[in-house]
Amino acid sequence: MAQTRTRGLTKNIGFISFRISGTDGVSLETMKWAEVLEKHGHRCFFMAGELDLPEERSHVVPEAHFTHPEIKHLYRLAFSQTSRPRELTAGLHKYRELIKGQLYQFVKRFDIDVLIAQNVLTIPLNISLGMALTEFIAETEIFTIAHHHDFFWERKRFLRNCVWDYFNACYPPHLNSVQHVVINSSAQNQLALRTGIAATIIPNVMKFESPPAPVDEYASDVRKAMGIDENEYMILQPTRVVQRKGIEHAIELVRRLDKNATLVITHASGDEGYEYEQRIREYAQLLDVHALFIQDIIGDRRGTTQDGRKIYSLQDIYPHADLITYPSLQEGFGNAFLEAIYFKKPILINNYSIYFYDIKPKGFEVIEMNDYITAETVENARRILSDKDGTKKMVEKNYALGLKHYSYTVLEQRINNLMCEFFGRDYLYEK
Repeated sequence: MAQTRTRGLTKNIGFISFRISGTDGVSLETMKWAEVLEKHGHRCFFMAGELDLPEERSHVVPEAHFTHPEIKHLYRLAFSQTSRPRELTAGLHKYRELIKGQLYQFVKRFDIDVLIAQNVLTIPLNISLGMALTEFIAETEIFTIAHHHDFFWERKRFLRNCVWDYFNACYPPHLNSVQHVVINSSAQNQLALRTGIAATIIPNVMKFESPPAPVDEYASDVRKAMGIDENEYMILQPTRVVQRKGIEHAIELVRRLDKNATLVITHASGDEGYEYEQRIREYAQLLDVHALFIQDIIGDRRGTTQDGRKIYSLQDIYPHADLITYPSLQEGFGNAFLEAIYFKKPILINNYSIYFYDIKPKGFEVIEMNDYITAETVENARRILSDKDGTKKMVEKNYALGLKHYSYTVLEQRINNLMCEFFGRDYLYEK
């Protein structure tokens, strides 16, 4: 099988995910890993329920997506009761077998040497996919990196279910040919405590080696497109509208700044429902805060809406912001934090646990809050908005720390270590 075969420097890497498309954190990190691997001469291929990649490298399996109608039906059955109906068992196994067949086809089609499972052995959005991949790895002993972004035990909605036996077997599986990667120390500790599995920490990264390009002509009219005056502060909340993002704190901050300011919220609610978004819209109206929801003009690449408006990338938006708000209650790591550092923007951040234990000790300078906005928080934000020289020194220091701790160079070294575990000393000498 694949684990005994070598063919020199170049390996064929197969990424598996629910989707690899858009600007969600898992998709972004997947493409960063692929870029680093391809820099070293490897060839990357992709299997998912939704792919926005060249056809010659893609293997689309609609049943792998958590939005597939039948998969959604099975998901609702699994997490709405504690006694499992036979219909659910039969459905899970039906799609397990279907997806496993597609895994065999994918690996054969692209002659895959190493699989990288992106969160599909971590969070049970598609249990049949987790079951299928676990069985496939057990049957083939193919080298696999299980990249875990957020475990099921970190989300309250997964704890009432009738599929604990599948959780124990697949989330994640304890198999000899699998190396496990987590993105923070808490996940590493919990995984070891709960399963006995040792994991490598590889944090999320940004390409700090290459600073962002200046604003080009296309993105020069971002403020105008959103109706924000040049003398108005643009406060950017670059996240989805979900409860754990704590967006009500960003609204409160803007209100208490008592300045001419607009809060810009970039992404929609996604798969977690729209009740919280409605609450945020009502809260902004209640506090008389000008809040813009711009998900209709934000995409993973530039383009045009059906009514002729420009679509901007998130990278087009960041340079125009005066302050980033990131008052999250819980994060697996925090891509928006890294993005703010990369674009040299000051950031308000809640002391969520992963930031407090893993990121803050590196020495970053931010506006901190501890679960709620205080007068000190507001005063610090006002000072940063008015002190351009001090803010410049702060963001330059933060960028240097990002380069040191969260750059592609760090990712490259740690991926190399994982590959050496699979291919031994020969891999090192091939380099």
